[in-house]
Amino acid sequence: MKKLVIVDLDTGVDDAQAIMMVLANPNVEVLGFTCCNGNTSVKNVCLNTLRVLKVCNRLDIPVYGGSLEPLLGQRIPKDNYFGKDGLGDVPDPDPPSPDLLQKEGAVEAMIRMVNEHRSEVTLVAIAPLTNLALAVKLDPSLPTKLKGLYLMGGNINSRGNATVCGEFNFATDAEAAYIVLNRFSCPIYIVTWEFACWNSLPWSFCDTWLAQDTEKARFMKKIMKHIMPKEATTETPQHPRVVLAAALDVKGFIPCDPFAMAAAIDDSFVTESEQVDVTVELDGTNTRGMMVLDYNKKFKKEHVVNIIKKVDLDKFKSMLMDSLK
Repeated sequence: MKKLVIVDLDTGVDDAQAIMMVLANPNVEVLGFTCCNGNTSVKNVCLNTLRVLKVCNRLDIPVYGGSLEPLLGQRIPKDNYFGKDGLGDVPDPDPPSPDLLQKEGAVEAMIRMVNEHRSEVTLVAIAPLTNLALAVKLDPSLPTKLKGLYLMGGNINSRGNATVCGEFNFATDAEAAYIVLNRFSCPIYIVTWEFACWNSLPWSFCDTWLAQDTEKARFMKKIMKHIMPKEATTETPQHPRVVLAAALDVKGFIPCDPFAMAAAIDDSFVTESEQVDVTVELDGTNTRGMMVLDYNKKFKKEHVVNIIKKVDLDKFKSMLMDSLK
């Protein structure tokens, strides 16, 4: 029986990598992709998702448009790390038609799909958590019907890549992240920004990965051109993500979202995780959006999350290689 997955995303380059990874796994069935404002506008996110699906010959999978802005409408400055359009600003001479987008909204679709497959759906959230927060507000019982939730977001050492202390996905919609971490009672696994940095891959691997003679590899190489110099050059870092990577002594390729996807689709991928109470800071000029870890059990929460600490990197490399075949 295939593992059933819903992917909530804000399709930029690393989301595209995660999409290709999950579609390459024969043991997984993607029920749908729900789109959220984040790396770029939700309109671009929807079109980017269709574009990746076209390269993978999987336009049969439904794509749903979702949240246009954070819950409170408070925006941090646009990141544009992956380009203004989220996919490296690489022109597409033959884009898929917007008519392929589903009429049903992302939040409604998420609730419906989970209810249709109770206790069977793994939700992978690799974007700001606005859609998830709205879904649990509309259906408070939603978390009890999920098999599990895998997040890429948050930070454990207060090292922000979007604000002083906030990781991009959490800082973009801090209220949504707060709601999800405090209302979702299903098993939760979190890939933090620092984890992704500490498990960066050598650029030599990246070169081999992109050198495969396939349409997928050629597509990925094009959209990654926008970020490779930024990640590889740390002498005069400008972007906050590069500044943090340099501070953490990262000298390789940082595939954030694919880590969360790999953990979701392969139960043997995570080799060590730590259970801890967490929440999200909503106040403070510099700390808003920061994930707070309660090692002293002051929160007295019944539900803890699993912070991913170690994974099988050899398996991860194989999954990435397979994703572009």
